[in-house]
Amino acid sequence: MPAPLKLVETPLKLPAAADAVVIGGGIIGVFTAYYLALRGMKVVLIEKGRIGAEQSSRNWGWCRQQNRDARELPMATKSLDLWERFAAESGEDTGFRRCGLFYLSNSDEELAGWVRWRDFARTAGVTTHMLDGAQATERGRATGKPWKGGVFSPTDGTADPANAAPAVSRAILKLGGTIRQSCAARGIETEGGRLSAVVTEHGTIRTRVAVLAGGAWASSFCHQLGIRFPQASIRSSILSVSSPAAALPDALHTSAVSATRRGDGGYTLAISGGGRVDPTPQQFRYAQQFLPMFIRRWRSLAPGGLEGVRSGHETLRRWRLDAPTPMERMRILDPKVDQATIQRTYARALELLPALRDTKITAAWAGYVDSTPDGVPGIGEITSIPGFILAAGFSGHGFGIGPGAGHLIADMISGDTPIVDPKPYHPERFKRSAWGKVADF
Repeated sequence: MPAPLKLVETPLKLPAAADAVVIGGGIIGVFTAYYLALRGMKVVLIEKGRIGAEQSSRNWGWCRQQNRDARELPMATKSLDLWERFAAESGEDTGFRRCGLFYLSNSDEELAGWVRWRDFARTAGVTTHMLDGAQATERGRATGKPWKGGVFSPTDGTADPANAAPAVSRAILKLGGTIRQSCAARGIETEGGRLSAVVTEHGTIRTRVAVLAGGAWASSFCHQLGIRFPQASIRSSILSVSSPAAALPDALHTSAVSATRRGDGGYTLAISGGGRVDPTPQQFRYAQQFLPMFIRRWRSLAPGGLEGVRSGHETLRRWRLDAPTPMERMRILDPKVDQATIQRTYARALELLPALRDTKITAAWAGYVDSTPDGVPGIGEITSIPGFILAAGFSGHGFGIGPGAGHLIADMISGDTPIVDPKPYHPERFKRSAWGKVADF
């Protein structure tokens, strides 16, 4: 795979029983398993491919409160603290640091939107600084351009997508949890209407609780169980470049391009919100529910190709529990890079930051960003199958709020007071229209 990712070694054993089984080894899955193991529960995490190999290692690495939707902001705030605490608790390094996030703009409309968010954020105790033209131009002097204004959020930061999920996995193993890679979950079993086991390609695990943190695969898995979970994926392409000779901001966003310093000193470059829509049976099935989202964001999207059909993550066909599934045929979603986007992104970055002109592209990759109709994740127990908890549809925001989401899910399972109010995330809301509810930021 082209996206940088550290390999974590895990044993091949698969226990016959567990207190909880987590399906999916992305950032949501590993933090869920970590917080369950921290509470002394016998937890098993199963991953069809490699830990963190899909969108959890293919994102920017931003851990932000800035411009979060009101429903996600409490979880984002809690997550920043948890990112810091994790290092102290576990001794593992996710690369997290509060370097601050920096936004620049010459658009009056965009700046007005940031002012509105700043005023809202104050009511939630979040600090963000609006910059006037002189301040923005000075702080953004690496661009060599004048700016009308900007934002600096000093308490936000970044973590390392290449190492974050593997680091949390190592912490799970230290706590006595079990992780099994190259082990796809094929389905579940129930007794008396309640979840009683998770069926995998390597055997069945008896349990009364299972968490589906399957990322872009979650909806097709739910379909096998008769659960309607509207989800659609956008193929996003980004790149990394070598370390520039001159100092640049650690994390900079503009409407044209965004740049993030990587752990090796290089930078990740991307165009915010951009992507290809690869038609799939699942996309057609849920097209009506995604209409409000599409109307708001259609300018950022372009028609795709057959990558989604080839990948198989949005199939509507049923599979058997005693035969290979699409997850076993496609262990890691590694879709085709949109080379036109890569060239456009790099060209915009060179125009924005002249110091990047002495760099070279070191890697380029694509990933599927799984979204819900309102752009807010679905987290909660499925009422029709007690014991089955959904945690998916993080809509490109999941990496930064991974610790908070994992903590919340562990709270639900253990019966502890939830770290944040879980009601805004419950999947039952997808039975209603998303009109007027699409995430603002």
